[in-house]
Amino acid sequence: MLTSRNLDRVATKVVTHCYLCSTQLQNKLTWSRLLTQIVEPVICEKCMQKFERVTLEQQKYEDVTALYHYNESMKDFLHQYKFFKDVVLSEVFCAQIHNYLRDKQAIIVPIPMHPEKLKQRTFAHIDEILNAANIPYTHLLEKKSPITQSSKSKVEREQSEQLFNLKPHSIIEAVHYILVDDIVTTGTTLKHAKSLLLEAGAKKVTAFTLIQG
Repeated sequence: MLTSRNLDRVATKVVTHCYLCSTQLQNKLTWSRLLTQIVEPVICEKCMQKFERVTLEQQKYEDVTALYHYNESMKDFLHQYKFFKDVVLSEVFCAQIHNYLRDKQAIIVPIPMHPEKLKQRTFAHIDEILNAANIPYTHLLEKKSPITQSSKSKVEREQSEQLFNLKPHSIIEAVHYILVDDIVTTGTTLKHAKSLLLEAGAKKVTAFTLIQG
């Protein structure tokens, strides 16, 4: 649906150069673009081709769908986005994310950041990706510790105690929930979040990530 917020966003922003390499893009503001809500690319075709899509046969984890492999180009992108705080890069994969999640009959639940990490990063990277893709979401989880899974060994991750709490006053219905994270490596984070929601009454919990490590 073309909301006033989306229309304002399209009408006031025409990307002219690739966000990753600064190559000039051919995007033009047209009535067709305004009325049909066409999502124009914010990176050039050459940069986009450096990212490798994950096929159905290459999905590693049950009930987890990932879009891209963690190759060098994706590693550079994620580092620039998360650690250099380049929030505009949340728009790079918005069309692909929107196309996957838009028709799902489910409640979208982002994997949260610990408040200390959020203060350091200055923005919630999963929220911004979903905002860019125009996907509504609901925060139901709280991260218990600021220690990231990436700082742990595989054994330490697998032996971790529950990583999350339910947010106060959260009501978990007997419906389908889709967890959203940026990357899945061992699957531990998503496993903990899934088990918590199922124990609280969710009928089904699956997951979606941008990247598969």
